[in-house]
Amino acid sequence: MPGVPLIDDFGRVADDLRVSVTDRCNFRCTYCMPAEGLEWLPRDQLLHYEEVTKLVELFVGLGVRSVKITGGEPTVRADLPKLVFMLRELAPAVELSMTTNGVLLEKLAQPLADAGLDRVTVSLDSLARHRFHEMTRRDALDKVFAGIEAANAAGLAPVKVNCVVIAGTNDDELLDFASWSRETGHDVRFIEYMPLDADQAWERDKVLPSASILARIGARFPLAEAGADREPATRYTWSDGAPGGLGVISSVTEPFCDTCNRLRLTSEGQFRTCLFAMDSTDLRGPLRAGASDGELAGLIGEAVGRKWAGHRINLPDFERPDKSMSMLGG
Repeated sequence: MPGVPLIDDFGRVADDLRVSVTDRCNFRCTYCMPAEGLEWLPRDQLLHYEEVTKLVELFVGLGVRSVKITGGEPTVRADLPKLVFMLRELAPAVELSMTTNGVLLEKLAQPLADAGLDRVTVSLDSLARHRFHEMTRRDALDKVFAGIEAANAAGLAPVKVNCVVIAGTNDDELLDFASWSRETGHDVRFIEYMPLDADQAWERDKVLPSASILARIGARFPLAEAGADREPATRYTWSDGAPGGLGVISSVTEPFCDTCNRLRLTSEGQFRTCLFAMDSTDLRGPLRAGASDGELAGLIGEAVGRKWAGHRINLPDFERPDKSMSMLGG
């Protein structure tokens, strides 16, 4: 189990690993991917499950305590419960979760739970069918709701819901999401709109600050701060004791870089220490060339040591990554 922790030059301990298993997705969300034309990685460039497991084992040995499976959309990767089972076997005590759009959860929730997955987070940006269709370019809202219910039934709880808020697009649904949270008991986490779309059409004036989100909802449903989330959201409960709650992830207006504990492994084996990083460390090449555990651990440690202070998203010299969220992993 965890040994020497991964600490960067700013004293931050990295113990949360996001593992992308594919760059493919069965949605085409407007803030992430173009309607069509995005080239997928050749399958031989993707890490095999045995390679994913090997690298995760190294990260766990370096102090990682939580692993989240991401994509693209992770459930489109064949035999995903097999990978979950392999990861659970090698690291029984690690928190193992997944972020998904939920559309395939109705059939996969129970197999994933049986394989050892702890919980899921479902991306859901609108509760209205027409707007959901506009934002995802898919008419699949009913399937997502069915997936959430299947996840609950399978014990993949607490099921959290992520909502990317875009001013002028879906911000008029904030109170609808709050009411839905209170009715269902699900935590809803509102994420500020980030510059990670493949079309590079992000506009800063479409970012609705988390402070505004909280003010709008709090005026109708008073909130009580519940502290930080490991994900890293600031979480709130309802002052009247209603079930559910909400969180805000303020990546743009109030960056949390000084406390960031996240690392990312892309589906083709590139190791990134920040979602907005301009470079990465290749682990697939050395792994397939027969590098020893010590050599691979050394590459990981060196990369973490070089982790920058922050992404500078609010400064004039901010540079956007050349890859979209679908290729980097959420």
